[in-house]
Amino acid sequence: MRTGNRGSRELSPADHQHLRRCVELAEAALADEDGPFGSVLVAADGTMLAEDRNREHTSGDPTAHPEFALARWAALRLTPHQRRGAVVYTSGEHCPMCSAAHGWARIGGIVYAASASQLAGWRAGSGLPAAPVAVLAADDIALTVEVIGPVSPYDEQMRLLHARAAGAEP
Repeated sequence: MRTGNRGSRELSPADHQHLRRCVELAEAALADEDGPFGSVLVAADGTMLAEDRNREHTSGDPTAHPEFALARWAALRLTPHQRRGAVVYTSGEHCPMCSAAHGWARIGGIVYAASASQLAGWRAGSGLPAAPVAVLAADDIALTVEVIGPVSPYDEQMRLLHARAAGAEP
């Protein structure tokens, strides 16, 4: 498990519940022919504040990533103090665009199921083209954010979803 700028912590049952929801949202996105990504925003007290899934295909907007949408949601609705205590749980580590949005919104943490480097490897292994942006760790961009991941068994669940998305169902 990679940990970002502030060290590591043991994941709680609630953390696992949020990651399971992210996988469910990723499955829903894939069912609508969007990329399999899902995210939830959770307050410091554990309350789920918002959730979203990838909508690139259905919206026609290649920036319709759930992590970006949740960063916007938080910036518009939460105080700076609330954002610092919040965590985005996500099925896949943030891309550079989403990491920057997360950092600018100053959301406290990211917990992801599968890493950006895992996703890049899966894409290459399935013959899909590389992503149009660099593969960077979220905490290389969002410098003040605690980043935790990848987390098993959710990374394997995401590998299977990405294989289905690539037409290479196991």
